[in-house]
Amino acid sequence: MKKVTLLFGAFLTLIILSCEGPTGPPGPPGFDGLNGEDGVNILGQVLEIEGTFDAGNNYSLFYEFPQTVEVFESDVVLIYILWDVAEDGNGEPLDIWRLLPQTRILNQGLLQYNYDFTFLDVSVFLESDFDLGTLSPGDTDNQVFRIAIVPAEFAQSSKMDTSNIGEVMSSLNVREIDINRIQL
Repeated sequence: MKKVTLLFGAFLTLIILSCEGPTGPPGPPGFDGLNGEDGVNILGQVLEIEGTFDAGNNYSLFYEFPQTVEVFESDVVLIYILWDVAEDGNGEPLDIWRLLPQTRILNQGLLQYNYDFTFLDVSVFLESDFDLGTLSPGDTDNQVFRIAIVPAEFAQSSKMDTSNIGEVMSSLNVREIDINRIQL
């Protein structure tokens, strides 16, 4: 009797396990990281602003993020200044970017380009130990800044060199043509 019950239980288990219901919908596509490892969904952005520092704006450039740019309180915002333009080996212009803050030693004293940000806006401003009204137009007029918004999770887990805007843009998968340029 034990053999029949055991045989019947095994047969019933086999029938129950072999039953299938309707196939469910496929799941969302995943992101394959390096070497097939799971990756991180990066939604970082890079914007470019250009403006002039003067007494009228208190030597500060203010930019409010539009609703099309999503910035979370935990995100990292990096700002780079277009420091110089050189030529590459083919005579093409080559932009030289530096991560803020940047300090210049001038005849008048020390000048620093600095910034602060919230998840709503960013402010780039000049600080000095002298009267900012004595600055030359080369230090104030038509200054170009790139704003890189890096998701917090990615910024913490990544080993990218944040002082190198090229590496940051590459990590965020942002190309030069993807950059939105704003004149303030």
